[in-house]
Formats: sequence, C-alpha cells, structure tokens
Amino acid sequence: MSATEKFAADFIDQEIFEKEILGAYQDGSAEQCLPADRAVALSWMPPATGALRDFSTIAPDLPELDAAKCVGCMECVTQCPDTAILAKIVPAAQHAALVDKLGGEEHGDFTARQFAKTTKYFDVPARKGHEGGMFFLVTDPGKCKGCGECVTACGDHQALRMIPKTDRNLEQYRAATSVFRKLPDTPRAYIQDKVLSDMMLRNSTHLFVGGAASCMGCGETTAIRMMLTATAFVHGENSMGIVAATGCNTVYGSTYPHNPYKVPWTNSLFENAPAVAMGVRAQWDQRGLKSKRLWVLGGDGAMLDIGFQALSRMLMSGMDIKVLVLDTQVYSNTGGQASTATFLAQDSKMAAYGKSQHGKSERRKELAQIAMMHPGVYVAQTTCAHVNHFYRAILAANEYPGPAIVNVYTPCQPEHGIGDDASVRQSKLAVDARAFPLLVYDPRAGESLKERLNLQGNPARKDDWYVTPKGETVNFVSFARTEGRFAKHFDQDGNPSPALLRAQEDRLKNWRLLQELAGLR
Repeated sequence: MSATEKFAADFIDQEIFEKEILGAYQDGSAEQCLPADRAVALSWMPPATGALRDFSTIAPDLPELDAAKCVGCMECVTQCPDTAILAKIVPAAQHAALVDKLGGEEHGDFTARQFAKTTKYFDVPARKGHEGGMFFLVTDPGKCKGCGECVTACGDHQALRMIPKTDRNLEQYRAATSVFRKLPDTPRAYIQDKVLSDMMLRNSTHLFVGGAASCMGCGETTAIRMMLTATAFVHGENSMGIVAATGCNTVYGSTYPHNPYKVPWTNSLFENAPAVAMGVRAQWDQRGLKSKRLWVLGGDGAMLDIGFQALSRMLMSGMDIKVLVLDTQVYSNTGGQASTATFLAQDSKMAAYGKSQHGKSERRKELAQIAMMHPGVYVAQTTCAHVNHFYRAILAANEYPGPAIVNVYTPCQPEHGIGDDASVRQSKLAVDARAFPLLVYDPRAGESLKERLNLQGNPARKDDWYVTPKGETVNFVSFARTEGRFAKHFDQDGNPSPALLRAQEDRLKNWRLLQELAGLR
C-alpha cells in the first residue's frame, strides 16, 4: 500500500466511497441522498477517484487508429489532456498468444487491430537480437472528451482520425481498454531513456488518471500530466507532492468526488501557494524527506500578479521547491480577465477591444527574465508541443539543488478563441512567431548570462523572424491571425491594426533582448 493509499484508508473506506458516494454522483442522486461525512468536512477526496468517471456521453466523436500508419511516436499519448490514449509494448510471443485468445472473444478482432508493428519497437530490437515488441494503442472511451488533439499531434502520419460514436464501437473500445489494463506493464527493455516520450509507456508514470473536469483540449492538463510523468519516471510514483494555487487546475482537479491525481496535493489561497510550499518543504526536511520532490502549480494570474510576492520570496529562500506556471495569458478561471501576462492588444475582460481602447494596453510581464534575476534559480520557458525541451526542463528542475521555475505556454481554448484540437499547433506557432520563446537558464552552466542562458529549440535563433522553407515570414501578426482573441484587430481586407503592430514590435523587442542576453546579438 502506498503512502497516499494508507492516508486515504485512515479517513474513509475506499470501497464504500466508490460504491456509495461515486455511484450516487454518477446516477444523479447524490444531493438528495448523501449525508455529510468526515471527508467532505475536511475538503478531502481519496486519490485517483477520477479513474471511475465516464465521459463517453459528452462528445459525438472519438479517435480511430489505422495501425498500418502508426510509427509508435507516442505524440498522441503525450499530448492527450485526459489520459484517454494509452500505449504499451507487448513482446511478439505474448502478442501471438494474445491474438489467438482474442479470436474467441467478443470484439476480439477489433482489439487485435489496435496493435502496430513499428520499426521503433519491433524492427530495431530484432536487429539487435532481441524479441520484437508490438505497439498496443487504445483509446479509453470513458476518459476521451473527443477534442481531437491526438489527431493534430499525429500530424503527417495520419494514423488517427475522428469517427462518430456508436453503441457498437463504444463496446469495442471498452473491450480493448479492458484487455489493455489486464496486460503486464511494458518491459523495461523497450523503453529508451534517450527517447523521452517513452516515459508514458510505464503504468507507474500515469499519476494523472483522467476524469478531470477540464475543458476539451485543455492545454494545462497536458502540462501537468507531462510534469508528473517525468518526475515519476526518475524519482518513483510515491516521490512527490503538489501545492496548487487556486485556479482552473484546482477546479477541474477537485470537482467532488473526482480526483484525477494519484499524488497527494493541497490547495490554499490564490496568492500564497509558494508560501504554503515553503512550510511543506520545511516540514518534510525536518522529517528526513529531503529527496521528496515538491511542485507548486499555478496560473500566470497566481504567479505573475497577485501571488508574485510569494513566488519571489520562495525563489529567494533557496529552498528545494519547483514551480510549474500554467501560462494562459489570462485569468481563465474567472472568465478570461487580463493579467500581467496578457499580450499587448489582446482582447480580454477588463481590457476589451472597443472604440477608445483596443485590447490590452500594457506590455506583457516576462516572468522568465524576472526569475533569472533571482540568484541561484533554475528557469525554463517551454511548451508541451516541444516534447523533448519540456521533459528536459522538468528533469533538470527536479535535479537542480534549489528553487526552479518552469513557465509553460498552455493554450486555453475558450479564452484564446481556438479549436479544441489546437493546443499543439498553437504552442508551436507561439514559439515560431516569437510570442513565447523557448529558453533554459541554468546557473550551473557558467558565470555569465550568455553561458547560463540557452535559446536552443527556437527556429532561426540569430534572426529577428523565422522564415519557412517556402519563404513565408512567421511573425506575431501571423500568430494573431489564427486566434479569436486578436480577431478584431484585422479589417475586412485582413490588414492588422496599429495596436497589433505595436504588439508585434513588443514581441520583437523581447526576442532581441533574449538574443542579447544569450550572446547571439
């Protein structure tokens, strides 16, 4: 029994919770029949109860796999916001025996078609004299919200497409998921440490089980899932805890009685999560738990605005605390209000586009640069779409012996005015357009700023703007054309407004400053 499970058992019988409480919420009778209990009084929920939540009725479509086109890249598994697409490797001999068994089971033929023979997991091991492995990819219809992010992530491979749900294919998907969950974990030999996306092949890294009440395609939950995966892969599934600042993450993460986390986490007030984390860190250190990882989660409102003083104090403390900033450039939880992370000219509440004011009139506060000025702090700015860059940032932050902050670009579908399937695409474009440059600042890399600051991962690092192989310049206006939050800045002929051009100049100034600090200008 894990420490989290033991803690849960001290408060409530898990079986009773699942049958009586979760059952009542699922059939809609909870508010009429359930009495108050000790757990509710303490605002406490058992871990991973989100695994029992069923989203199969909320969207009309779900992804279909064409195994012949699948290369096992793991992009769909990595980018899924809801832990709905799962993968594991089944050795060839076990696969052959399983297929024989499936031949006699209902929906067995469908399950057998979810296996792909890939170069990565079958041919490469075979060439080295090892048994090849079959790549088993399933979609759990109870967790899939139908956002289509997996199809976007699959990209040119075109191994996934969205199809309408039917009673029959829901039964097929459930049968395949049941088989998947009963199979042994992926053998360690098939997981390459240098291929960071392989980390999600291990069951023990799925510390975010889904069942969260986040929006379809939410950019935040992907970032949280990836952070948990990287931490668990290196340090173990019982190696960490979370202190969360009030925001979207605490709402979709604690819609009673569904808790998507397997790790212990707590939420205090909007502005003081870093301060709470300092208390937790001090207590853990006193108890001899210095190796236990502690992460603070919060949006740009909590970390750049009202909670910035608490964050700054935490960074100055030198304590071994890590911060994941979910940067949506608005207060998403309260309806898209402007924050100090909001882009110049962005249309948002409290900074609306109108006759006298054309969106946000203040320049964006750059958290990464401010954090760099705190002595002895590891800083990274990244996106989930840049998988290796993101994972390396998390691994390095966990390894760093002191405070670390990872600022992540997290698209918010309703507030950015983008499609449910657009998080990966918009994150890549934000980097290409200099809206949100990638960076790593590691105090261990040298004495000077240019030694410590690394801009690798950005296209055309020595140039102002990235120019595609087709000769198209990608700038902030290019980025703004693709999002609803900037739509009012274009006239009927598609020409950008003066306010949007000022926003583009602001992004260019920010990029040039980073180039100068990194010794590239």
